[in-house]
Amino acid sequence: MPWKITRPDDCCDGCGECVEICPNGVWEMVGDKSQPVNADECVGCESCVEACPNDCIKVEEV
Repeated sequence: MPWKITRPDDCCDGCGECVEICPNGVWEMVGDKSQPVNADECVGCESCVEACPNDCIKVEEV
Protein backbone atom coordinates (compact mmCIF):
# COMPACT_ATOMS: atom_id res chain seq x y z
CA MET A 1 0.00 0.00 0.00
CA PRO A 2 1.51 3.36 -0.98
CA TRP A 3 2.09 6.06 1.62
CA LYS A 4 2.76 9.77 1.20
CA ILE A 5 5.30 11.27 3.60
CA THR A 6 5.52 15.02 4.08
CA ARG A 7 7.76 17.15 6.27
CA PRO A 8 8.30 20.88 5.66
CA ASP A 9 12.03 21.70 5.45
CA ASP A 10 11.68 24.69 7.76
CA CYS A 11 10.15 22.52 10.49
CA CYS A 12 12.98 19.97 10.81
CA ASP A 13 15.64 20.79 13.39
CA GLY A 14 17.85 17.87 12.37
CA CYS A 15 17.53 15.87 15.58
CA GLY A 16 17.54 12.57 13.66
CA GLU A 17 14.88 10.88 15.80
CA CYS A 18 12.95 9.77 12.70
CA VAL A 19 16.13 8.31 11.20
CA GLU A 20 16.84 6.30 14.34
CA ILE A 21 13.34 4.94 14.90
CA CYS A 22 12.23 4.00 11.37
CA PRO A 23 12.26 0.20 11.07
CA ASN A 24 12.57 0.30 7.27
CA GLY A 25 15.29 2.90 6.74
CA VAL A 26 12.97 5.40 5.05
CA TRP A 27 14.73 8.40 6.61
CA GLU A 28 18.35 9.54 6.19
CA MET A 29 20.19 12.67 7.20
CA VAL A 30 20.93 14.85 4.18
CA GLY A 31 23.06 17.73 5.31
CA ASP A 32 21.55 18.92 8.55
CA LYS A 33 17.97 17.77 7.86
CA SER A 34 16.29 14.38 7.67
CA GLN A 35 14.77 13.37 4.35
CA PRO A 36 12.51 10.44 3.41
CA VAL A 37 14.96 9.21 0.76
CA ASN A 38 13.50 5.69 0.69
CA ALA A 39 9.82 6.69 0.84
CA ASP A 40 8.79 3.63 -1.19
CA GLU A 41 9.85 1.49 1.81
CA CYS A 42 7.33 3.18 4.12
CA VAL A 43 4.77 0.79 5.63
CA GLY A 44 2.73 3.49 7.36
CA CYS A 45 3.67 2.55 10.94
CA GLU A 46 3.96 6.26 11.84
CA SER A 47 6.85 5.67 14.25
CA CYS A 48 8.56 8.70 12.70
CA VAL A 49 5.45 10.81 13.32
CA GLU A 50 5.46 9.86 16.99
CA ALA A 51 9.23 10.38 17.34
CA CYS A 52 9.36 13.87 15.83
CA PRO A 53 9.57 16.38 18.71
CA ASN A 54 8.33 19.19 16.45
CA ASP A 55 5.32 17.33 14.99
CA CYS A 56 6.67 17.94 11.49
CA ILE A 57 6.00 14.60 9.83
CA LYS A 58 2.76 13.45 8.24
CA VAL A 59 2.19 9.98 6.81
CA GLU A 60 -0.94 9.51 4.71
CA GLU A 61 -2.35 6.61 2.76
CA VAL A 62 -2.68 7.37 -0.95
